[in-house]
Amino acid sequence: MLRRTTSETGAHVHARTGRTVRDLRRENRTAVLRRLYFDGPMSRLMLGPATGLSSGSVSNVVAELVAEGLVEEAGSVDSAGGRPRTLVRITPASGFMIGVDIGETRIRIELFDLTLTELARAERPLASSGPRTARYDVDLVVAHLREGIAEVLRAAGVPAERLLGVGVGVPGIVARDGGDGAVVHGQTVGWDGVPLERLLRESVELPAEVPYWIDNGAKTLGQAEMWFGAGRGAQSAVIVLFGSGVGACVVTDPLGPGRAVEWGHLTVRVRGRRCRCGARGCLEAYAGAEALLERWREAGGRPPAGADEETALTAMLAAAYPADPAAAPDATALTVLEETAEYLGAGFADLINLFQPERILVGGWAGLQLGTRFLETVKSYTKEYALTYPASRTGIGLGTLGPEAVTVGAALLPLVDFFAQGGRRPERRPSTPPPAWQSALQDRVST
Repeated sequence: MLRRTTSETGAHVHARTGRTVRDLRRENRTAVLRRLYFDGPMSRLMLGPATGLSSGSVSNVVAELVAEGLVEEAGSVDSAGGRPRTLVRITPASGFMIGVDIGETRIRIELFDLTLTELARAERPLASSGPRTARYDVDLVVAHLREGIAEVLRAAGVPAERLLGVGVGVPGIVARDGGDGAVVHGQTVGWDGVPLERLLRESVELPAEVPYWIDNGAKTLGQAEMWFGAGRGAQSAVIVLFGSGVGACVVTDPLGPGRAVEWGHLTVRVRGRRCRCGARGCLEAYAGAEALLERWREAGGRPPAGADEETALTAMLAAAYPADPAAAPDATALTVLEETAEYLGAGFADLINLFQPERILVGGWAGLQLGTRFLETVKSYTKEYALTYPASRTGIGLGTLGPEAVTVGAALLPLVDFFAQGGRRPERRPSTPPPAWQSALQDRVST
């Protein structure tokens, strides 16, 4: 017979699993919240088989969540030969998250309710000219976040105390430091060990218990597409973030969070063009939007004077693919784009040969602009460079969440942690990735 012991706090501990009664209650709450989040509204009777909990456990958990305002009634459905069954759902206004995309052309800050409905947004463009280190000056970025976070909270009338957390997608590698929290190494933007979490805590006027979750922007993009976008249902995928530079998130296990990889710094040409990272021949030196426009200019193209990258890329596409069928395309722009498609095709082939994913998805502002124009060309080059068998089993397409996908994925970071805690607001914890990605994604892909 299994015995239970009692800890100093009075919590019963299961002798075999080591889980306390408090742990079991939290897990039950988590199971109900996740199922309602992805499949709700649902009745209590439906929640039983969906969560694997007994009807008594479901009733107790739902009663608790309703009393706390996390769950609310949402109408009823007829039952076979019985009384209508009351449906329950997540209460949208029971919690709020902020998602931040520190991009390479702008900073986007969005406030969401618990169902990821956008309530407010703020954008801060970054300078399109001048030294890169000045454009991405850390103090300037932190000031943008301080002002933008205050702006979205004020616009939506949401008290800062109601925040579940702030998720931030950044360009670069994120390391963890016990004292400073999340530290960002963004070589292409001149960030060398920037203690971003500490700087935000010192500057942004939020309660100390509001957690920050900071991770690579390609990874947050991947998480959003896997949960709600074109990656849904895939067993493995690579989600490419294509902006000023290029990066990727590799998901090789649908139950895991994926991992950011510096795909843009694969060498595609020995002794090739100088990349922003300082090395030569990186994919990013040929296929990133910044390099693409630079190559067009070097070849004789004329990007609009003083335009930012997004405007200049739009002009390049319009020149290469004129709206008027009778107009002649700009041969220079078309040639550079064709070369870029080949470099991207070779880069996709590397991803296929290395990871053999079920899908490759293209996101980011530049990827979405370019993808609609020449994705088919990229696919043809990918087929030429990749091994035949894995290439035949990999679908290539565009992400479906638009340019805001990074902020959505960033906002998911505090949301997943909130659910992992059973819907209880935690005290301040270090900004490590939420521990519940595996079980959260398992719930997601099983639907």
